[in-house]
Amino acid sequence: MLTSLLRRAHRPADATRVYYVGNALVDLFWVLSITLNLVYQVTVVDLSPFELVVVGTVLEATCFLFEIPTGIVADLYSRRLSIIIGVLLIGAGFTLQGAVPALWAVLLAQVVWGIGYTFTSGAWQAWITDEVGEERVQHVFTREQQLSLAATFVGTALAGVLGLVTVQLPMVLGGVAVMLVGIWLALRMPEEHFHRTPPQERETFAHLARSFKDGLATARTRPVVGSFFLVSLFVGLSSEAFDRLWTARILDDFALPSLFGSREPALWFTVFALISAALSLVASLAANRWAGRALTNLHPNRLLAGLVLVQVVGVVGLALLGNLWLALGAMWARAAAQKVAYPVQSAWLNRHVDSRSRATVLSMNGQADAIGQVVGGPPLGALGSRAGIPVALVVSAGVLAPAAAVYARLRPQR
Repeated sequence: MLTSLLRRAHRPADATRVYYVGNALVDLFWVLSITLNLVYQVTVVDLSPFELVVVGTVLEATCFLFEIPTGIVADLYSRRLSIIIGVLLIGAGFTLQGAVPALWAVLLAQVVWGIGYTFTSGAWQAWITDEVGEERVQHVFTREQQLSLAATFVGTALAGVLGLVTVQLPMVLGGVAVMLVGIWLALRMPEEHFHRTPPQERETFAHLARSFKDGLATARTRPVVGSFFLVSLFVGLSSEAFDRLWTARILDDFALPSLFGSREPALWFTVFALISAALSLVASLAANRWAGRALTNLHPNRLLAGLVLVQVVGVVGLALLGNLWLALGAMWARAAAQKVAYPVQSAWLNRHVDSRSRATVLSMNGQADAIGQVVGGPPLGALGSRAGIPVALVVSAGVLAPAAAVYARLRPQR
């Protein structure tokens, strides 16, 4: 029965509807599980700054190592099977982390759900493209993004409510719910238009090696591409410490005010997440309206350099400011600068990459970030344990600062 479900849906539904519902539910329960993730690791598992960063490093290393092997399953065997396996593993990892408040369980959970994430990475998009066709898929992607954004806000608010009972509750419920989504997908998810690659044509690793060489050649001959790789490395070296330590900085060094008669971290960190998302959205819309020419500049080096400096100042502000709301404001400014910069970076990089090597170059750019996180995270975490989290955050800001210089020195190609 189980083998049959993994091969073919029991009662296949419309592919587009499955794509909308499946992604929205996974996003809803994903956010439910991770909104209070760091609060749980700091207050319940009692992880040190070094341990917090090691947890993130294990997750990044897992995704880095398993991205290619799991991608082979989706490309050569079945996109549907890859997605179902991935969703089940993601749910199992979230459930394990919330159910067992111990460092070993948290680390194992990162490996489990990290592998699950790599099974789903790219597979959802490839599956729905096969099922509905390239000419219709852009509309499907746009609609799915809107539904997922709504699900994200609902999941964040729900995490705050359930977290008032116990900070572990939303993590466990979210993990179990994700696994139930995986079972629903096994029952209803169709796959009618995917065709396996014949064994004699499976040159995955040889093709990977050729694509890697093409990507390096592009980086060497096109300054913008090579500079993006370097920027991604600096971002990775810096970001793991910030991503893992900002929650501990707030909890350790500030007293949370009363909200509706409660000072529960679960409530406040939900509010912080919602404010950050809202401010980032406002910043993005404002930039599009009043700085549209700068955003669409064919060579936006000064804009991106300035946005990197805003991020640097934001990290330093979080580290050194003694007022809770000023420190949070600095952190939110960093997040808003990232949101404004992302589409500008993506468009600029894509303009300098040939279509035939685009996927490889973009993947290599992401891998540069991942390598930076794996290499830079543990030393900064150790520094946070020895010298204090503010010191680690200031150093991480210093590591990011050269990225602004890399952008600023770029000149338009003739």
